[in-house]
Amino acid sequence: MNFNDRLIDLRRKRGLSQEQLGYELGVSRQTVSKWELGQSYPDFQRLVLLSDYYGIGLDELVRGIDVGDVRALNESDRQISSIYADVERGKEAVLRAWRAFLVVGGVVLALFALVVIYGVSQGSLFAG
Repeated sequence: MNFNDRLIDLRRKRGLSQEQLGYELGVSRQTVSKWELGQSYPDFQRLVLLSDYYGIGLDELVRGIDVGDVRALNESDRQISSIYADVERGKEAVLRAWRAFLVVGGVVLALFALVVIYGVSQGSLFAG
């Protein structure tokens, strides 16, 4: 039996819903669902809580976990986090560029306004 099936079996033997187990462990129902679907794994603290809650040893709880799957999932999470970080850095760069554009545009507009004001005050701007 693999890890996620073991979690489902243990929870059902206790007659618990995913929401109830999540409450006991301090996580959401969605988190328990992801564990049971094999989409993610509990962190070490939650593994200890699970083993204590069910009254079984860690080795019995995690026996059958494919360490390669866990590593691949962790690598995938790191890649996703890296992508989000890159997107955030890109947003910050665009914001800085936009601010610089506004400052330069404001300076150009102010210089243009000064030229127009000077020309009007000299009477030579519209003189033919």
